[in-house]
Amino acid sequence: MENLLIIFRSLFKKGRNNLIKILSLGVGLAVGLVLIAKVYFDQSFDDFFPDKEQIYQVQMNFKIGDADPDESSHTSGGIAIGFREDILETMYASRFTVLNSGEHFYTTDGEKYRSDIIMADSCWFDIFPRKMLVGNPREVLARPMYVLISDEIAERLGGAAVAVGQTIWIDGNKGKNLTIGGVFERLPYNTHLSYDMIISMESISKFMWDGTENWLGNERYTTYVKLRPGTSMERVEEEINEMKNKRLPMEEIKKMGLELNYLLVPLHDIYSGSKEVKQMSWLLGLLAFALLATAILNYVLIVISSLVSRSKEMAVHKCYGASEPNILNRMLVETCVDLFASLLLAAVLIFVFQGNIKSLLNQEISVLFNAQSLWVLAGVCVVVFLVSGLLPGYLFSRIPVAAAFRNYNENRRFWKLGLLFVEFIAAGFFAVLLLVIVRQYNFMVNDDTGYSADQIAYCELAGVNRELRQKALDEVGRLAEVVEVTSASSLLFYGASGNNIALPNSDNEVFNVADLYSVGNNYFDMMRIPIIEGRLFREHGASNEVMVSRSFANKILAYVDWTDGVIGKEILISEHSEEGGTFTICGVYENIRIGAIGMEDTRPSIMFSATTPANYMQIKFHQLTAESMKAVEDLLVRLLPDKDIQLYSYEAELLNRYSDSKRFRDQVLIGGLITLIICLIGLLGYTSDEMNRRRKETAIRKVNGATIMDILRLFVTDISRIALPALIIGGMGAALVASRWMQQFPQKADVSILTYLCCGVVVFLIILCAVAIKSFKAAVDNPAESVKSE
Repeated sequence: MENLLIIFRSLFKKGRNNLIKILSLGVGLAVGLVLIAKVYFDQSFDDFFPDKEQIYQVQMNFKIGDADPDESSHTSGGIAIGFREDILETMYASRFTVLNSGEHFYTTDGEKYRSDIIMADSCWFDIFPRKMLVGNPREVLARPMYVLISDEIAERLGGAAVAVGQTIWIDGNKGKNLTIGGVFERLPYNTHLSYDMIISMESISKFMWDGTENWLGNERYTTYVKLRPGTSMERVEEEINEMKNKRLPMEEIKKMGLELNYLLVPLHDIYSGSKEVKQMSWLLGLLAFALLATAILNYVLIVISSLVSRSKEMAVHKCYGASEPNILNRMLVETCVDLFASLLLAAVLIFVFQGNIKSLLNQEISVLFNAQSLWVLAGVCVVVFLVSGLLPGYLFSRIPVAAAFRNYNENRRFWKLGLLFVEFIAAGFFAVLLLVIVRQYNFMVNDDTGYSADQIAYCELAGVNRELRQKALDEVGRLAEVVEVTSASSLLFYGASGNNIALPNSDNEVFNVADLYSVGNNYFDMMRIPIIEGRLFREHGASNEVMVSRSFANKILAYVDWTDGVIGKEILISEHSEEGGTFTICGVYENIRIGAIGMEDTRPSIMFSATTPANYMQIKFHQLTAESMKAVEDLLVRLLPDKDIQLYSYEAELLNRYSDSKRFRDQVLIGGLITLIICLIGLLGYTSDEMNRRRKETAIRKVNGATIMDILRLFVTDISRIALPALIIGGMGAALVASRWMQQFPQKADVSILTYLCCGVVVFLIILCAVAIKSFKAAVDNPAESVKSE
C-alpha cells in the first residue's frame, strides 16, 4: 500500500515521462489486443456445436478432361440421402440450399423484414442443434410451407408467442404463403453458417425445381453428416466408393471424361482451418506481436532512461533497509499501475473508435470481446506486465548504495540501443509490408477486367414475371438519366455456374466452361466487351446460338481440327442440350475476368441470347449519382410494388470483392503508423538522454572548433549504426511475410528491389531527421554553460 501511495504521488513528477509511457503503451495495447481478439474469434468458429468433432461437410472433388482437379462445397440433393442410407457410420445427414430470390419477407399486413433465408430438411437440427423457444424442429421442417425463425426475427414480429402461426411470404414469391411453426435461439456470430429463417425442404417444389433426390447435376445443396464416435475414416472412404458405384452411372461418367469423388471436411476446417483464414490469422497475430513488442520495449526504454535521475532515490531506499527484492517489488507495483492506466486508455480508445474497428475487422467490438476471448486477453496482459516490470525492476534493484553519495553514471546505453534496434526492426517491417500490400491492392483494383463497369448500376429482378420485367426495362430506358438498359443472368464479379462441352456424335465431354447464361441484346456494347470474331446475337434471332470467349476458341482446337476457326461450328452444352440439341457458335468475344483476382474463375466462358429479360437489370447512366439511382428506384417501386428494389453500383460492388485486402491494408497502415510514432517517441527520449550524458563532451568539441554539423553528425552517426541494419532486417522479414500473403493471388504486382530500398531509405531519413531536430539544441548551446561546473 505504501508503494502504491508513493507511485501515485509521483505519476506527474517531472522527468518520469509517465504520461508518455502510459500513452504509448495504451495505444499499443488497444490495437494489439483488438487484433488478438480477432484472431481468437476467427479460430473459434463453430466450436459451440455439440459433438463438433463428429460433424463433416461433404465436398465434391471433380476433374474434367485435362483440366486441373477442382473442389466444391456444393453437391447434388441426393448425396445426403445416400450417406444416410449407405454409410453405416452416419448418424445423421442433412443438407440446405438457398433461395434464388430475395433476402426479405413480408407479413400479411404488408410489413417488410430482412432475413437470411435457407431451406433445410428435417434432420438439420440433429446435426446443428439450437435451443427451441417454441416448436419441434423435426416436425416443422417435415411440413410443406412451414418455417422456423430465430428469436431475433420473432422479437421484430412481436415475440415468439405472437410470431408462431403468422403467415408470411418471401420477396418475389407473393401468393406462396408460409406459416411460422417455431422459434429457435439465433446462431452466434462465430459460425460459417448464416441464417435466421429456415424453410422446410418439403416446400422446395413451390419455389424451384425439386432436385432433392438427384444424384448428378443441380449441385446447389450443401451437405453435412454427423458420424458415430470413433468412426474409422478409412472405412468411411471405402463405403463412399461403394455408394458411388451403387448410385451413380460411373461408366458413363468416365466416358464423359469426368472423375468424381466426395470428401469429408471436418467442421473446424470449413472456416477456421481453411488456408485463407489460417494465413490471415497468422498475419494478424504477427502484426499484434510486433505492435505489442514495440509498445513494451518502448515502455522499458523510457523506464531505463530514468535510471540515472532515479539512482539516488533507489540508493536512499537501500540505505533505509530496502533489499533488492523490495526494489523489484516496488518497480513491479509501478508497472502494474502504469499497465492499469494504459488498459483504461486502451478501453477508451476502443470504445471511441469502435466504428472504425468494425470497418477494419468486419466485426462488432461486443462480438470480439466475449467471455472466452477476455481470458486470452487477460493472459496477454499478464505477459505484458511481466516483461515490462521484471527487466526494469532487475536493473533498478542492482543500483549500488554508493549512488546516494556520488554521481551515478551507469546509463545502460547498450540496453537502450538494443531496445531501439528491435523497435527499428518493427518500423522497417511495417513500412515494407505496407508498401507491398498497397501496390498489390492498387494493382488489383486497377487491373484490366476485360469489361467496363463505368456508370453502370444493377438491380435484381428474381421472382418478377417476364411481362413485368420487360415493362420495367422499357420504362427505365425512357428516363432522361439513363443511356441504355439491358439484362443478364449473371454478374461477372460474382463468378459463374459450370457446364460441360461436348462435340456432336461423341460421348465424351471435352472440358468444363463458366456458363454466364443469357444476356440482353446490347449487353456487349454496354459492358464494352470486344467482339474479335464473328458477330453478336441477332435481335430476336435463333435461340440456339452461343457466343464463346477467346480462351474457349483456343482450347477447343486441341480436341477438333477446325482450321477455319470456330464460327458456325456446332457444339453440345450440358443442361442446355438436354435432348441432343446443338448450339451454333456465332461470335467470339475477348477474354473477361469472372470473379476477382484471387477468386477468379479461369475457365473459358459462354453466353446465350436472352429471349426474355434475365434476372439482373443493368442500367447505364449519363452520370451515376445518388439522385439518378433514386429516380430509377422510385420508378421500379411504382412498377413492381411487391418486389424489394435496391440498385447497386456495378463498379463499387466489383471493388468490394477486394474488401479483405483493403481491410488488411488499412490494418497494416494503422499498425505501421502507431509503431513508427512509438519508435520516434523512444528515439527522441534516447537522444535527449544522450544529449544530457554527452553535454560536456559536445561543449569541449565546440571549444576545439567543431561546427553545428559536426555535433549533429555525432548523434546521427550513433543512431545510423543501429538503424540501418535494423531496417534491413525488418525489410527482409516483411518481404518474406508479404510473399506469403501474395501467394493467394495468381496475378501479382511487380515490386522491385529498388522499391524496397526506397521504402527503407524513407524510414531511415525520418529517423535521422528526428535525431537531427532533437539534437540541434545541443549543437547550438553555449559551450560555456556546459563546462562552467568543471
